Amino acid sequence: MTKNYKVDVLIAGQGAASFAAGLYTSRYQLSTLIVGEHFGGETAIGGLIENYPGQPDIDGFDLMLKFKEQIDNLKTPIHSSNLVNVEKKSGKFHSILEDGTQIESISLILGIGRERRKLGLENEDSWTGKGISYCSTCDAPLYKNKSSVAVVGGGNAAVEGALLLSKYAEKIYLIYRKGKFTRPEPILLKILDQTSNIDVLFNTEITNLIGDDILGLKSISISKTWEGKSQIDVDGLFVEAGADPRIDIPKKLGLELNSSTNEVHVDIAQKTSIEGVFAAGDLTDGTELKQTITAASQGAISALSAYQYVSEYKSSH
Repeated sequence: MTKNYKVDVLIAGQGAASFAAGLYTSRYQLSTLIVGEHFGGETAIGGLIENYPGQPDIDGFDLMLKFKEQIDNLKTPIHSSNLVNVEKKSGKFHSILEDGTQIESISLILGIGRERRKLGLENEDSWTGKGISYCSTCDAPLYKNKSSVAVVGGGNAAVEGALLLSKYAEKIYLIYRKGKFTRPEPILLKILDQTSNIDVLFNTEITNLIGDDILGLKSISISKTWEGKSQIDVDGLFVEAGADPRIDIPKKLGLELNSSTNEVHVDIAQKTSIEGVFAAGDLTDGTELKQTITAASQGAISALSAYQYVSEYKSSH
């Protein structure tokens, strides 16, 4: 039996932005409900975090547990089902979750983050879990003592993934479609240069996945030959090629999107183009720096904006 809710603010997402927003809205004494299935968002699967103030060298999952502990201490309810539809009627938001739960709220904070980008190759989906992964932090230990693993991407996540995997597998191929790295932190690139069992393949793309439906991935075809080979045998492939904002719900609401990045457009108060809807974290164009600390700060700001909006709404109704 599904439970229906009436709250001041509905927060969609269970990452840093949403937990921070929930912490603040609860302390503002707003009735709050947090919804979503993916605990901890990108932070929870990001591995070791070394740049979060006050928490040096903490695993991302553990950091998110600390966020949630504060939420739990305030007895803020969390409903583990994804938001699938929402519309604004008569000044309030009417939302439906994947499990059929219905929610009426005065305001809405979206912290639903991003979806991991795929390569779009044949057999990619069916071989996920059979040699293909999208989370180095989660699955790297599975490749202990394996011969070779490939990582695709050119950002921090790809370099960090390759470095982590280099501790388990004998050979790592880091494959990047451009001619040089421009996005990873310099300290990561320095460590990469010093890691002898990682080969970097620039100006290269994966063109084909080779294997079978029983054992999964066995090798990859590449667009540029490497040491005379256009096909490389690998025990695993990690796709760390970035992520795209989850815009299904923003589109259903009719929110303005940034024409360049396809992110939800927000102002400095995390307000969107629709009154009563606020957005925070990686979903938004609020900052180019997509980090746990910026997501949390945007969540706190969105909570203040929601508090002000709800207060004005209640005073006029």
